[in-house]
Amino acid sequence: MSDELLAELEPIVAQFDLDLDELRLTKAGKRRVLEIVLDGDHGVDLDVVAQVSRAISEHLDASTIMGELPYLLEVGSRGVGRPLTKPAHWSRNIGRLVKVVGDAIDVTGRIVAFDDPLVTLDVDGQERSVDYTTISRAMIEVEFNRKAIEDLSDDESEDDVEDFEDEA
Repeated sequence: MSDELLAELEPIVAQFDLDLDELRLTKAGKRRVLEIVLDGDHGVDLDVVAQVSRAISEHLDASTIMGELPYLLEVGSRGVGRPLTKPAHWSRNIGRLVKVVGDAIDVTGRIVAFDDPLVTLDVDGQERSVDYTTISRAMIEVEFNRKAIEDLSDDESEDDVEDFEDEA
């Protein structure tokens, strides 16, 4: 059923210039949960997520594909907590810091280029190319930098910002 759902829902998501990155249908008690994860070249805006969710809901209500059993529809974006597994994940995250683990690699570096299947990482100033298909796990590292901290509060003094950085 997931393949049929994917075939029906991908065109709806594509109308919003997004990709249906992941679709999962699970059972939760007497109902089912249909989880849809969106991704896009320019990020995923929360207002657009709401629009996509309404469009999918309207389509599913008019269709018989979900059958008679009740279901809960959850639509969201990839966020930073999901692993990089597809070529689009790598190309969309150029410039981001990533933790990469595989048989011959265990490093944290910045993605500087992606030419499928090779991802180029800057690891401590040294470029390293790796075939992403040999990577068993890759996760975006959340970065807290001085600029982001300064943007949080223009009222804090320089000393407060430095103290906060030391604690982080």
